[in-house]
Amino acid sequence: MSRHHATSEGNVPFTLEEEAEWDAKEAQYIAGADDRAAAEVRTERDAKLAETDWTQVADAPVDQAAWASYRQSLRAVPEQAGFPNTVTWPTEP
Repeated sequence: MSRHHATSEGNVPFTLEEEAEWDAKEAQYIAGADDRAAAEVRTERDAKLAETDWTQVADAPVDQAAWASYRQSLRAVPEQAGFPNTVTWPTEP
């Protein structure tokens, strides 16, 4: 696929060096897809943990053991098979 620079005089084709540089950048971006997906999942997991911090205070009116188990399941999300592209979120108690 030939790439071009858009200029006021029309499209100017990339040089071979520019094509190679673009291909390398594209390959690098694709190679980092799992890292970006993992970061997004961890951000969501961290938000879920933060939202449930209150369940672990001594006088919380909840089943603390159930919530502690849920929170441990959240921490284990990165250990799931298929992570980061397939994630099964635990269900809140």
